Parts: sequence; structure tokens; C-alpha cells
Amino acid sequence: MPRIPRGRRVVAAGFLLPALLLLGALVVYPIGYSVRRSLFDRSDSSFVGLDNYLALVTDESLRTAVRNNLIWLVVAPAVATALGLVFAVLTERVRWGTAFKLVVFMPMAISMLAAGIIFRLVYEQDPDRGVANAVWVGVHDTFAESSGFPRARPLPAHPLEAAGGGAYVTKEPVRAGAPVLLPLVGVAPGQMPRDARPAHAPTATDTGTGTGTDTVTGTAWLDFTRGGGGKPNVVDPEELGLKGLRIEAVRDGKVVATATAAADGRFTLPADRADGAVLRLPASNFREQYNGVEWLGPSLVTPAVIGAYVWMWAGFAMVLIGAGLAAVPRELLEAARVDGANEWQVFRRITVPLLAPVLVVVLVTLMINVLKVFDLVFVIAPGSAQDDANVLALQLYRSSFGTDADLGVGSAIAVVLLLLVLPVMVVNIRRIRRETRR
Repeated sequence: MPRIPRGRRVVAAGFLLPALLLLGALVVYPIGYSVRRSLFDRSDSSFVGLDNYLALVTDESLRTAVRNNLIWLVVAPAVATALGLVFAVLTERVRWGTAFKLVVFMPMAISMLAAGIIFRLVYEQDPDRGVANAVWVGVHDTFAESSGFPRARPLPAHPLEAAGGGAYVTKEPVRAGAPVLLPLVGVAPGQMPRDARPAHAPTATDTGTGTGTDTVTGTAWLDFTRGGGGKPNVVDPEELGLKGLRIEAVRDGKVVATATAAADGRFTLPADRADGAVLRLPASNFREQYNGVEWLGPSLVTPAVIGAYVWMWAGFAMVLIGAGLAAVPRELLEAARVDGANEWQVFRRITVPLLAPVLVVVLVTLMINVLKVFDLVFVIAPGSAQDDANVLALQLYRSSFGTDADLGVGSAIAVVLLLLVLPVMVVNIRRIRRETRR
């Protein structure tokens, strides 16, 4: 090996010196200080050895952070890489693939803080504000009947009483020809059906026979007049019918007839079945409306935050994998198709193996990235669920700068994060060196 002249070595050292100084000041010194600080107590006055590291496995919040980091490490990079692979392969086959790639990659232009705010709103519990629950509730209500009048109830003066399980029954059996009154209160104006009409006081002639002895008729209405002035158990002019309220005639514990209140609250039951029975308003009329999924509750907060991360980084994976896919020899794919391979076989046995180096790069990059995730968890997880969504980077912040700060534990977490990242970095560096030698 030829000897390098001393002058050139001096020039090279002069160029490297600023970088080495910055590296030492911004990387080497902080790492060394963190390692030293992790061996001392909260006040940095007493040497405690590995006690701060033992706290990582004995403290409940720290154990949760370690467990969640493992979930992040396994799930988030794999899902983002898989979606990026699928998007990259599929967009090659559609005319509008470039526009689709632009839309998928666009979240990368948003900061983690902004993305966290967006998804905090997306996961809002109220379906009127949160997009996720708005969609979920819409799908649920399509296949499941929703309650019409949650929290509706009778007053003590009304001819109804509780029957258990959230249902109400008439205090006395009903008779043909005697109009039945089913008044309720507790329905907010916004929960009333939009097409509800003023309640119609029932009469015997409502049956159309003039006698009313062949049916049991009645009215179910909201016994409440805005501004006051109404009388209980009397249908006042401004009171509305409870359209859609389900009424059941029950005899000997069995439902013998059913009816549904019209827009003005009137309903009709056949006298041969309902005469002498009690009328029941089943609990299905009054159960609380389905309010969706508690996305940011203790059990789902971590998957919810991972979903936000995947939304951001799937575009990054797609672009890198798409670049690798563009370099795949098309003749190999066509030869496989000519030999009789279907598209799934071509994808699994040719495309994926040829893309393996790129997939490893994407996967390793995302693994390093998720070990440092902090912004999304801090912004998306509400205070009540932040302990359940805790990760090491967030715990590092809380332990170092929180109300009960302990820089010894915070430094120990920083060292552990460094140790977790180092093996991934070593694997990545070795892979890059192997690629360079080829």
C-alpha cells in the first residue's frame, strides 16, 4: 500500500477536524454523559449502579413502555412495509398510478405533530366529530336497529310503570273502545323524529267503525310543552307524537300483538288479541344509542396510534419499493407468465425475492424509526390513556422532564434505546458494505 504524504494527511485531518469536533460534542459526549448519569441517583450525588436499569423491569409504567415498544417494533414496520409493497405493485398496473402514489406519499409532508392532531380528531369518541366513529356507527346502524328514544321515561303520574330491564308497562289492562294514553318525558328536542307531527288525542271513532270495539287504539306522545303550561296525561296542542315507538300487547308473559306509533303518535292493535292485555314498551325503544368504538381507550390506544404511523410511513415504503421495482428485469416476469405462473406466483416467487434487498432497507429504517417514536403517542393518546400507550421515548421525556423527574432513570432509558438501535444499525451497515463490494 503506497505511503500517503504527510502534507496530504494534514490536509485530510484539517477537513475532518470540524466534523470530528461536532461528532464529539453532539454525539460522543452526550452518550458518555448519559451512561455516567444513568449510574447515579435522582440528585446525581450517590452511585446506585444498575438500580435505574432494574427500575425498567420493576416499575409498572416502565414495563408497559417496554411492552408497547416491542409491539411497535414488530407490527408497525411490518405493516407499513407490506402496504408499501402492495401499493407499489398495484400502482404499476393502473393508469392513474402516479396520482395514487402522490396521494399516499403526501402524509410524509406533514409533521408528526400535525398528524397527531389530525388523528386525535379522527379518533374522537363523538360520532358527530370523529371520522372513525362516524363511519363505524353508520355501518353499525345499517345492520342493527338503533334506539329511537334513549333515556325516555314516564312520570310517576303517568299510567305506566317500570317492568324491569328498561321496559315499561301499563298499570292496568287495556280494553277495546277505551283509548290508551302512553305519555313519556325525557326526550331531547334534537332526538325527536324530524317528521313527527302534533300528537292526536285518541278517540273511539279512530278505528273507522264508529264504535271502536274491534280494536285497541291509543296515542304515544312526548308529554312536554315547551315553555310550560301543559297538563300531564293530556295531549296538548304543541306536544309531538313519538313516531316509531314500538308497542307490544302482552298476555300471560307472551307477546300477542305489536304495533308502531305513527307520526302523530297513534297506534292500533286488534281487539281479539289485545283486549284485556297489558301494553309494554320494550327496552329496545330506550337503550342508549350506539356511540362507536373507544379508539383511544386503554385496550385500543396503541393499535390506533400505530394506525396513524402506518398512514404516514406507508408512502415512504411505497416510494422506495417502487424505485426497486422499476429496476426488476421485466423479461423475468414475462418468462414466468409464459411458463404458466399466475400473478400470485409471479409476485411471491419472483417479485418479492428480487425486491428483498429493498424490503430489508425499508424494514430496518422503519424499525429504527419506531424505536424513537414520541410525537404521535404524546399528541394522540389522551391523558387518561397515556399510561396504556406509553413507549420508551415518551417515558424518557416523562422521567427526565415530568413533574416527578428522575434524570437517573431517564438516562437509563436513553441508554437502553441506544442499545436497542445499535444491533439494527450494525446489521444495516454490514448489508450496505456487502452491497458495495458486489
